[in-house]
Amino acid sequence: MFSALAAYFSDKINLTPQELELMETHCVSKVLKKKEFLLQEGEVCRFSAFVVSGCLRSYRLDDGGNEHTFKFVVKDWWITDNESYSNGTPAQYNIQALEESELVIVPKESFLLLLEQIPLLKPLVDRLQSNSYNASQQRIYKQISATPEERYLAFVEEYPDIFNRVPLHMVASYLGMSRETLTRVRSHFAKGK
Repeated sequence: MFSALAAYFSDKINLTPQELELMETHCVSKVLKKKEFLLQEGEVCRFSAFVVSGCLRSYRLDDGGNEHTFKFVVKDWWITDNESYSNGTPAQYNIQALEESELVIVPKESFLLLLEQIPLLKPLVDRLQSNSYNASQQRIYKQISATPEERYLAFVEEYPDIFNRVPLHMVASYLGMSRETLTRVRSHFAKGK
């Protein structure tokens, strides 16, 4: 599984074979079954995970027991609970596999060591974190300003095949609308209106 992570990094920065070898010694491969948790609310997140294959989501429950999906991740994406990871505080989100998923786990201590020992890694990580932050800001803006139709179209653009992979109620939760509203919006576009 590490070869997928090596290819991901090699596509973005020029790492030496020795740097890739060092990186591999600090990574752990993991397979999650469908519905298995990578992280549960209340645990401290001490890793970042690279998705080799599969699909996961990050979500939390409100006081009424309703699910609110924050993020979906698929092949070649990263997932962690940023606040828990950065501050060492209990996670507020659950990270769950929606289908069997292969991951490469990078423990936080190892990641910090790799940042010190592989100089090209830090600018890449900074860029990836900035992209993630910008995407989160755009998502918040869309949630508060876009129509259901606009949110749906943005979702389809970001996750083109997700409807075939996850239950509709999770997509509706991600989009901040009821399942009925999502069904109506999808039907509207299916009819070509």
